[in-house]
Amino acid sequence: MKSKKAQRKNARKPSTQMHLPIAEIKDGIVVLKDGTLRSVLMCSSINFALKSEDEQNSTISSYVGFLNSIDFPIQIVIQSRKLQIKPYLEKLIKLEKGQQNELLRVQIADYRSFIQELVDIGKIMTKRYYAVVSYDPISNKKKSFWVRFKEVVKPALTLRLKEERFTQRKKDIDIRIRHVQNGLSNIGLEVVQLDTQSLIELYYGTYNPDIAFAEELGDIEKQQLEFIT
Repeated sequence: MKSKKAQRKNARKPSTQMHLPIAEIKDGIVVLKDGTLRSVLMCSSINFALKSEDEQNSTISSYVGFLNSIDFPIQIVIQSRKLQIKPYLEKLIKLEKGQQNELLRVQIADYRSFIQELVDIGKIMTKRYYAVVSYDPISNKKKSFWVRFKEVVKPALTLRLKEERFTQRKKDIDIRIRHVQNGLSNIGLEVVQLDTQSLIELYYGTYNPDIAFAEELGDIEKQQLEFIT
């Protein structure tokens, strides 16, 4: 049995969440503890090497034009992860069990074993591409200095933004999001903004790569979460 003094000491220890820069995630927006916002856009890729010289020059020109058109910082992230084949294998198992034809059942089983062995031996990796759009009120040049200054005086004192302030900042970052989406689409990329569920899964996998690979997070709406502030 631990003494009451030891229990109180353990209770005062900060949780892991206190060391993360994220205050909350809602409406597809990441709110950091300093009051700034982040939005994550998942992008497709293009095979640049297979394009003709004219197409390559056009792509480069479009990308340069996009970079020159933005007056705010964005972050390009490439994330490599071991291929998660478990859901596909589970689907094959269901097909195998439901197959009435014995020959087809054996072929499905052999194919499943082949895929499993291929992934285990080859260590096949998947790559995902993200563009992170940020919004810092003090860097919004469209507002006067004093308006920007007043917006950043208090956020550091609280973990969560008031709804009115969050709504206003979300409108500002939405403008940037649309600008980035249009610019990347002109290059020939498909761009999708991650929603709240996808953002939580992304950060869950980033901070817990081993656990996330073995155990998926699941639907966040069906989980009971405790936030410590």
